[in-house]
Amino acid sequence: MNDQNQENPGFSYENPVKKNIYQGRRLSVAPMMDWTDRHCRVFHRQITRHTWMYTEMVTTGALVYGDVERHLRYDDVEHPVALQLGGSEPADLAKSAKLGEQWGYDEINLNCGCPSERVQKGAFGACLMNEPQLVADCVKAMRDAVSIDVTVKHRIGIDYNEDYGFVRDFIGTIADAGCRTFIVHARNAVLKGLSPKENREIPPLRYHVAYELKREFPDLEIIINGGIKTSDEIARHLQHVDGVMIGREAYHNPWLMADWDARFYGDDNSGPASREQVLEAMIPYIQDQLERYGLLGLRLNSITRHMLGLMAGLPGARAFRQLLSDSRRLAEGNPELLLEAAARMRKAA
Repeated sequence: MNDQNQENPGFSYENPVKKNIYQGRRLSVAPMMDWTDRHCRVFHRQITRHTWMYTEMVTTGALVYGDVERHLRYDDVEHPVALQLGGSEPADLAKSAKLGEQWGYDEINLNCGCPSERVQKGAFGACLMNEPQLVADCVKAMRDAVSIDVTVKHRIGIDYNEDYGFVRDFIGTIADAGCRTFIVHARNAVLKGLSPKENREIPPLRYHVAYELKREFPDLEIIINGGIKTSDEIARHLQHVDGVMIGREAYHNPWLMADWDARFYGDDNSGPASREQVLEAMIPYIQDQLERYGLLGLRLNSITRHMLGLMAGLPGARAFRQLLSDSRRLAEGNPELLLEAAARMRKAA
């Protein structure tokens, strides 16, 4: 039921990582609204085969009352891929989780960390941390509906309450409902007075709280998230927790992920040889997507916008970004523009 076309897969990259032999959520790319859509995830998969991918948050309303295919469509190459849900009604979450399983997702993740006022008005996201029993009921309903993992992503506190007991009791209550995996954004969520962007920057990072949670709940899978930018930082965190989730750094500097399969998964045969190889692998995928969905509004920029950071840090990277941001050239709809941008970068270096 996913987006893979068996007769014409649309791109040359083949993901050898099969279901049921994934090496765990040691590394993952965070769900990010407007960023980690299916095209972004396919792009990231050209760089790392083992890292877990997460969808943007999909609300239960969008699935219960909306266009299921539009929200759940993805490509087989994305595995392992998790569906993140936003909601607080156990029955709606159970139905949405079941849809996710039917579409082939490998995990269902419940958002208990988003602090935006729009999400709060829907009575889900970070404000759910104030209702741990409701979250437990939601988790139980989803676990009863599916056979795949149900996980929770959350903050370490609400507003300015830095009491460790708050997040400890939250996790304990949810764990009693059967959840075994917690993705811990190591900041508080301030529900009033800060924008989502400010909520990612102003509340201090307190990584030691996630470490303490792992010590207190050794049988749970604890994954740390928030402000992590380098592979060396990842390695240090993995001395204390089970996994690391990277957000904006993976998006803005995707080549950061190029050595993850070898360094953190022990797969020396994985990973692209060069950034241009990634561009070449994306061209047939883009051609396929434009042929399928161009009449429905898909444009070249819908895919290439996620690739602007691929050359970050290299001489001439600005020329690469400029060409991939040229509205006139993008309107032509020719994915070979990717290679032209790489050539212009070399010339400008």
